[in-house]
Amino acid sequence: MRQLLPEPDLSERIHDAVLEAICSGELKSGARITQEELAQKFGVSRQPVLQAMMLLRREGFLVDAGRKGVCVAPLDVQQAHNLYVVRGALDGAAARLAAARYTPDLAYRGRLLLDVGRRAVASGHVASVIEADIDFHLFIYEASGNPLIGETAQPHWQHLRRVMAAALSEGDLRVSVWDEHEGILRALEAGQVAEAENLCRDHAEQMADILTGRLRVVISRAA
Repeated sequence: MRQLLPEPDLSERIHDAVLEAICSGELKSGARITQEELAQKFGVSRQPVLQAMMLLRREGFLVDAGRKGVCVAPLDVQQAHNLYVVRGALDGAAARLAAARYTPDLAYRGRLLLDVGRRAVASGHVASVIEADIDFHLFIYEASGNPLIGETAQPHWQHLRRVMAAALSEGDLRVSVWDEHEGILRALEAGQVAEAENLCRDHAEQMADILTGRLRVVISRAA
């Protein structure tokens, strides 16, 4: 018989399950969440649920809802823009470093990720498109050789994932994103330090404009 998981791990699993529901759009902005409902859903006591909810509040995914307890934090256009400003700076720095130390092995892995991304877009599956996009940018961070870049970006990626899920539900899946990714890879492979940095920054700025524009539509329809 398998041993029961310890309580801290249980709270982490509840946290991850609720976070997944929020970031995928299953739990919409403003959706009310109670300890009792989650405890019943997961078949656990209220204590690990409380721990999970406290962490989600600190991370900005849940907010107080007065007497109603807590609810899913609203999507915010300015926050989304701010996230992309930070990501653009980190992406540019990572690409600059990566271009100076790019190897044939990294080039091979980058091309594999490009193929995965194009197949995801062709499938029309939004979650796969988002996963492929995140994997591509995490690869650039890894290729930079500076682990602090990825560590700095890590707290923001789930918020970005939520923005992408909401925005990509409002229109096409942006095939041209992967053309831009291919251009970044070409610059990395050629060791073009400044070009790789500029392409990554421009890419983030362009995506910020497109996705925040779509996010405004999503928010206005939900109002």
